[in-house]
Amino acid sequence: MQEQEPFKLEVVSVRLVKDAPLFSDHKITSPQDAVKVVGDFLCEMDREVVCVINLKSDGTPINCNIVSIGAINQTIAEPREFFKSSILSNAAGMIMVHNHPSGELVPSRQDVLITHRILELTELMGIRLADHVIVGGDNSQYFSFSEKKLLQYPSFSFTADYNELDFGKTAMVAEKGKAR
Repeated sequence: MQEQEPFKLEVVSVRLVKDAPLFSDHKITSPQDAVKVVGDFLCEMDREVVCVINLKSDGTPINCNIVSIGAINQTIAEPREFFKSSILSNAAGMIMVHNHPSGELVPSRQDVLITHRILELTELMGIRLADHVIVGGDNSQYFSFSEKKLLQYPSFSFTADYNELDFGKTAMVAEKGKAR
């Protein structure tokens, strides 16, 4: 009988790599501050770019991460991409900022959907979403989800008593999802 080799697993490390500083270390307390930090940079882009400004608990920026670069009127950004730098930076909060090269500042349906999805996840992860700002044109105007009162954190409630959990119902919902 042949002796098996012991199971081997590669060990990896994940590191945050700093690029040359492009942005500010002034505290961000308003959408205007976020626009001052990255707005000019984003408005120079000829396609949609989404970035995240990671913040300390007092609003001081830790860093800025470009999450996605897309096409002239859209970009694809999965939630995990928003959180990579936030987690590695030990951020207490984040601000999403993206541009509309057309100069039209009204959020698209996709802008609203991703903001809602990120809100849900930041609530679960403990990294507060302070705002989602859209810039465009000459950077003289912006759209702030926070200023428009569109950042409403969902309320989650979990039972502390395991006897109240209904695993049968959860399994049924999972089976319905598989059938699609």
